[in-house]
Amino acid sequence: MEAFKKRQITFLLQLIGVSAVLFGIHSYLLYHFASDMEFFFPVWQIYTFHLVVTLVLYTIINYRYSSGKTDIFNVFMVMTFLKMALAIVFLLPLILSDVENKQPDVFNFFIPYFLFLFFEVFTLTRFLQKE
Repeated sequence: MEAFKKRQITFLLQLIGVSAVLFGIHSYLLYHFASDMEFFFPVWQIYTFHLVVTLVLYTIINYRYSSGKTDIFNVFMVMTFLKMALAIVFLLPLILSDVENKQPDVFNFFIPYFLFLFFEVFTLTRFLQKE
């Protein structure tokens, strides 16, 4: 269980760091290039969603791995599918709204989504290769 806690704390610190950097870059770009646009979701809500969902996914996989179940590919795939479903649920108010141009909001959400997904895959691959 000590290895679980160590991996979890390391991942949490890395996730917070990556989230802060991405949030800063994203906010900077929106401030300078899209300051006249009104977005449906504030950037902080998007990043909070991504941070929480990524942390939960990693925690479940880390726990299962620490419990001795080293075959975690199926768990990762199911959790990734669940993450996609949660993304649709998160975007449902936008999808059902009468906002005319939804494309900037969708890009505003899915660019960080794929960056967080890349970070998840990278960190999981790295910790699995060390074992």
